[in-house]
Amino acid sequence: MASVVVTLDGSVRAPDSPLLYADDLGAVRGDGCFETVLVRDGAPLKGRAHLDRLARSAAALGLPAINDGAWWAAMQRAAMLYGEESGGAEGALRLVYTRGRESVPGTPTAYVSVSPLPERAVRARTEGVSAITLSRGYSTGLGTDAPWLLLGAKTLSYAVNMAAARYAAEQGADDVIFTSSEGRVLEAPRATVVIARGRTLVTPPEEQGILPGTTVRALFDAAEDKGVATAIEPLFPADLVMNDGVWLVSSITLCARVHTLDGRKLPDAPMDETVRSLIDAGIHNTP
Repeated sequence: MASVVVTLDGSVRAPDSPLLYADDLGAVRGDGCFETVLVRDGAPLKGRAHLDRLARSAAALGLPAINDGAWWAAMQRAAMLYGEESGGAEGALRLVYTRGRESVPGTPTAYVSVSPLPERAVRARTEGVSAITLSRGYSTGLGTDAPWLLLGAKTLSYAVNMAAARYAAEQGADDVIFTSSEGRVLEAPRATVVIARGRTLVTPPEEQGILPGTTVRALFDAAEDKGVATAIEPLFPADLVMNDGVWLVSSITLCARVHTLDGRKLPDAPMDETVRSLIDAGIHNTP
């Protein structure tokens, strides 16, 4: 299935042709930000929420303010073209915004691409995942005390997250749940952590230096509409085993139930079907 690439001037680019210059600061320094959006039936789901978060990440990086209209038009066109080529199949739409070429200051790079869903995401949705807990090596207060570390921004500097994912694979696990130096639960490399206590869904606060999750927000909004209780509060490793379900929630995988943690099989999650249906309802609500 072909991929689609659209630049902010509305041009459709050949996906197998070069797009970046060798000195693009996104490639040589990871100096930029991105978003990944689920495409379904030729439409970007929760696209506005992702565009808003891209704008916040760009502001944190000191990049020029995004051109909202141009980005939205490129997203819509890329999603539509992918939907036509794929027969309405789901895809992963990526927004990429970098500081641009080192030799041409002040000219950011910006484009949108859509490609088929990664097989790991499809498998995680249907089969769930095994995970291990790993220390991220910093305090929950670091995001507030050192904003220049960009802990709440979705930057292109994903080397640590990818290294953690590879380490998990080497240990025979599918994913990672990071913890802070105080032993608080943070997030996964590509997802937000949600647990169930009875019929209450709980996720850690953004103030702990984690990325604000657009899909978790959609889940909690839908839960409130359906009378399902939610809470945002600190979680500890014990909460990952003393609960009624653990999920890794993200915009592409949507919902992956953690069935095994640190080699220990977790109990069944009575809220699993409820969480999945709430996410599905939430992501189809605009914007």
